[in-house]
Amino acid sequence: MAKSRALDKRRKSIRNIRKITRTMELIARARFKKAMDRATAASAYTRRMTQLVSDLAQSGLKVSHPLLEGRSETKAATLLVLTSNRGLCGGYNSAVLRRAVPQFAELAKSVPKFEAEVSGKRGVANFKFCVLPIDLSFTNFDDQPIYVEVDEFANRYLEMYATGQLDRLDVCYTKFVSSSRQTAVVETLLPLGSLTGAGAGPGTAAGAAAGGASGTSGADAAKGPSLQYEFLPSAASILEEVVPTSFKIRLFKCFLDAAVSEQIARMVAMKSATENASEMIKELSTAYNRARQAQITGEIMEIIGGVEALKS
Repeated sequence: MAKSRALDKRRKSIRNIRKITRTMELIARARFKKAMDRATAASAYTRRMTQLVSDLAQSGLKVSHPLLEGRSETKAATLLVLTSNRGLCGGYNSAVLRRAVPQFAELAKSVPKFEAEVSGKRGVANFKFCVLPIDLSFTNFDDQPIYVEVDEFANRYLEMYATGQLDRLDVCYTKFVSSSRQTAVVETLLPLGSLTGAGAGPGTAAGAAAGGASGTSGADAAKGPSLQYEFLPSAASILEEVVPTSFKIRLFKCFLDAAVSEQIARMVAMKSATENASEMIKELSTAYNRARQAQITGEIMEIIGGVEALKS
């Protein structure tokens, strides 16, 4: 009797766990839909802004911007790692940290002034467990990052880069490729020349050859291989707005990708846990029925034995 009761108690416990994992799966699915819509909406804008900066960098304008100019020597670098505040999301955090730790070791070894910044309680706990120093930690970003909060991050990085306190910014996060594919990557966001694909250099927007810039009535025109732009009031003033905005949008896209990837990982993990719980319930039900049958058979045999004893 004790065995069947134990099996039944365990089965009830797993049923309760299955209800929790099923509920968490449904919540993650709903949050994933919202996060994916935000990430998808930002993708086209991010690509267009990056392409615009790349086109301007290759247009041959005699203008320059500090964010497009690479540094001859990297003396100060920052690694920003984006993880989650909550667990139960499968291998999401471990995949990011597997990319972040080698990058941390490489930069700490090659750069004189190196700082690590971690977003998410799971990443902070892992870095402390691995005895890796963290200069700044953030736990205010959830599954719906707000542009205003990311903008504060971006402005701080831009100011540090402009004043020479920062030469390179790397971001380690999970890149959202599709609903079935998310990849942990490390991307260099500063200088912006690493994003546009154009080499940076002094004297031009990205070290391009001089020429091709002309203007009338306060307008500058730039002709590339197949593109033509007209700038009002000037190309320099346009770059002053477009280039920093491109960096901010790119950083915000990293946070959006990390958020949607987290929800996908949690949705998959909870679905797998629910299915495993169902399988365990089936196995426990089978074992419980066998134990109950054996118990009933034993009781019947005892009754029959008692009846035969009374007859004799």
